Amino acid sequence: MSAMTREETEALIQEVLEVYPEKAKKDRAKHLTVNDQEVEQSKKCITSNRKSLPGVMTIRGCAYAGSKGVVWGPIKDMIHISHGPVGCGQYSRAGRRNYYVGTTGVNTFGTMNFTSDFQEKDIVFGGDKKLSKIMQEIEALFPLNKGITVQSECPIGLIGDDIEAVAKKTTAEIEKPVVPVRCEGFRGVSQSLGHHIANDAVRDWVLGNRDGDTSFESTPYDVTIIGDYNIGGDAWASRTLMEEMGLRVIAQWSGDGTLAEMENTPKAKLNLIHCYRSMNYISRHMEEKYGIPWMEYNFFGPTKIAESLRKIAAFFDETIQANAEKVIEKYQAEYEAVIAKYRPRLEGKKVMLYVGGLRPRHVIGAYEDLGMEVVGTGYEFAHNDDYDRTIKEMGNATLIYDDVTGYEFEEFVKKVKPDLIGSGIKEKYIFQKMGIPFRQMHSWDYSGPYHGYDGFAIFARDMDMTLNNPCWSKIQAPWLKTEETPEAAAAGA
Repeated sequence: MSAMTREETEALIQEVLEVYPEKAKKDRAKHLTVNDQEVEQSKKCITSNRKSLPGVMTIRGCAYAGSKGVVWGPIKDMIHISHGPVGCGQYSRAGRRNYYVGTTGVNTFGTMNFTSDFQEKDIVFGGDKKLSKIMQEIEALFPLNKGITVQSECPIGLIGDDIEAVAKKTTAEIEKPVVPVRCEGFRGVSQSLGHHIANDAVRDWVLGNRDGDTSFESTPYDVTIIGDYNIGGDAWASRTLMEEMGLRVIAQWSGDGTLAEMENTPKAKLNLIHCYRSMNYISRHMEEKYGIPWMEYNFFGPTKIAESLRKIAAFFDETIQANAEKVIEKYQAEYEAVIAKYRPRLEGKKVMLYVGGLRPRHVIGAYEDLGMEVVGTGYEFAHNDDYDRTIKEMGNATLIYDDVTGYEFEEFVKKVKPDLIGSGIKEKYIFQKMGIPFRQMHSWDYSGPYHGYDGFAIFARDMDMTLNNPCWSKIQAPWLKTEETPEAAAAGA
């Protein structure tokens, strides 16, 4: 049960909304709700995927971030040009810890920053010629790259650079795929449209490249891992379990992914999608064009891992189903030992989440395996089908917030008083200064993996290490400290 009743949670929402002018209050009220598991469709209780309220601090990113930072950027053997001023590319490089195997600068390029470095003259005269020259230089300097993408920043859409024409011309010249991606940051209301645009670019420029190839030797157990970005090694932990079940992973992307794997994806028997929000579009396309079914799975915490392994195995024959049970049994002693060690230290602790993608619902089970309760959750850029999936995971009367503003989040935390917050880098230092334990749940706070049974042990350790650190009792928010008089300071000296 939640620590707050439905009436108390509703009253809290109304209290927080009071600070807004009437029009803003009416708008934000649509994005805040109390969970009700009996509601079948979230659109009846919460609004999502709408423009952020002007004048407030939103925690969202942009379409460029959704394409370059999430979908395309982790493809390791392609070079991704941030077409525009240097800042976007520099800020988005190497921040998400998308681990990969390879030699950086030789055959892998994930943590490097390639930019057209727009100056004022490029805004005035256009950057087409500069872009073409850059790609020729890239081909000379990095000949082992397998292709190039052009990730458009805001100025490109404003000045009208014809990146599609440059891409087609360069593709013919270097005989490698050059993919133009119209992901200018101002498009859409958040990074979510960037995911969709990037998926469409994969569909239009990559996915059909091997449709006529008959050399690929398929098996009945060919699957793909889509929408796992290998943060801290997550995809490797997931892949281990798939292969122990007897499945053959013929492609995983974007994390540690390659162009060839993307092109081979239509050869799979089943597409397995971890981050629904960022990759459901391409999965639906493959289902329509190639007849490949797709399935969501959740590898956070032993309860959800077991559910997902059985769900995946049910698609295949009795051999795979038996193997799934063996895998669950194999790791049982390991995860039970983790729970026995950490649950007594974490039992009953309250958690508030605010992340993007899948984590606001996927990690709930892992916290519950440790005896913790998620008392509030929300997404930066969810659509209502994400909230449809979240309602059943959350307890009744718990707080749900969409595109929560900086003010709202702080006020909710002050009233709910969670023992732990899991959110992003923009929120991290605010709540740490307030003396509240915090985990950065976009990139695992420099830890990980968190997926799979091995990842669960790391997850449990990190939550305990953070929440039970004695430093929190020594911290007081700077704005709550009483100002010391000169006389008192002199006396203390």
